[in-house]
Amino acid sequence: MNKTKPDEESPPYPLPMHGEIQEDPTYAHDAVFGEITEDGPNFRDVGWLGTVALMMKTQIGLGVLSIPSAFDALGIVPGIITLCGIAITTTWSDYIIGVFKLRHREVYGIDDAGGLMFGQIGRVAFGVAFCLYWTFVAASGILSTSIGLNAVSAHGACTAIFTAIAAVVGFGFGSIRTLGRLSWLAWIGLICILTSIIILTIAVGVQDRPAAAPQEGVWIPDYKIIGDSNFVETMSAVSRLVFAFAGTPAFFPIISEMRDPRYYTRSLLICQGTVVSVYIAIGCVVYCYCGSYIASPALGSAGVLMKKVCYGFALPGLLVTTMLVIHLPGKYIFVTILRGSRHLTANTITHWGTWLSCTFGIAVIAYIIASAIPVFDDLVSLVGALLGTLMAFQPMGCMWLYDNWGKFRAEKTPKLMLLVCWSVFIVMLGSFFTVCGTYASVVTIINSYNAAGGSSVWSCADNSNSV
Repeated sequence: MNKTKPDEESPPYPLPMHGEIQEDPTYAHDAVFGEITEDGPNFRDVGWLGTVALMMKTQIGLGVLSIPSAFDALGIVPGIITLCGIAITTTWSDYIIGVFKLRHREVYGIDDAGGLMFGQIGRVAFGVAFCLYWTFVAASGILSTSIGLNAVSAHGACTAIFTAIAAVVGFGFGSIRTLGRLSWLAWIGLICILTSIIILTIAVGVQDRPAAAPQEGVWIPDYKIIGDSNFVETMSAVSRLVFAFAGTPAFFPIISEMRDPRYYTRSLLICQGTVVSVYIAIGCVVYCYCGSYIASPALGSAGVLMKKVCYGFALPGLLVTTMLVIHLPGKYIFVTILRGSRHLTANTITHWGTWLSCTFGIAVIAYIIASAIPVFDDLVSLVGALLGTLMAFQPMGCMWLYDNWGKFRAEKTPKLMLLVCWSVFIVMLGSFFTVCGTYASVVTIINSYNAAGGSSVWSCADNSNSV
């Protein structure tokens, strides 16, 4: 039986002898999903172009909307340097995921990697962190979608209703069972979100001043070359930049559903190169024109009319992000529950009941979080600091050490010594970001809550006018 029909050409290089998949990708059995049959979904049906779309959609969408405000806190030069530094470290982390997966075929998610390295405690800890992370990201997606619905409709309904609508739509589309079928939606989402931020960039460039700036007198953009923020504001901004690249934990399940994971690195390099270019271009242009009068999210920076236009294009992209990040933790729980049984890949009542229960549970929890922490930048900072760094830095440094420590002890070459130092540095850097960033984000959320007197929680008020 040959269910998969790969659309890629044959690799232009010989198959490696170690650490790569040895069999032809036209398979009927998978080390994670078991037997792939006609009586169920094909979980190994993502081509390398679909992989690019899924990778980019886990990053471009929510993160890009907070980059101008991060530059306002850091200053444009430190902001660009910090963004590029995070891009380099996360790209290395993403690459290590591909290497680790190809060496350990049984690994599906970061929890499996944690189990190999640290035993059952590691498996449980990383599994819980993975689910929490993507559930919080889903909450960010639901919140940003409610902001978009408010903007387009001129606050046509209670914000709590828009939040619920976003959660319901995210659950519906997030319940599509395979990433292969979601990849075409990822392309649509990417095109829509990129179109919206390009429109925003053009709009702020041709306008005399941003909507939130004083409308009288001569306007001079107040962008900062070097920021003057305090420690809390700086770490909160860095956390938002981490969040912009923190699609890393999704790359494990994405590579697990690729038709031929040997194309993973190709997809990764295309993704990261595009993401960095978009982030720098959009972040710099929007911030230089808007300065401290940047809106949060950034799509509201060009006035009421352009806010409606930008969010009109962005809404499909925000919804795709929401459905994808509901799908990911739901799929993890689903695979964990049914792994090793025929129900994982067969259209049984148990299969469908478990699957829909998982995605519904994630959507409900994300809805509650989005309603309880309704300030976009604050929620993004908390997610990036508390869970983004934990998922994108420390585990990958440990993964390299796990696979190469024995080789290093046998031959301490300069190259291996450098890589050991780099891996240890990644673990330490991630730990620093986690502790300091989380502290800064919690302080910021408390300040926002106090400033609103708690009135923004579970509120019907328009949430599309924050700056």
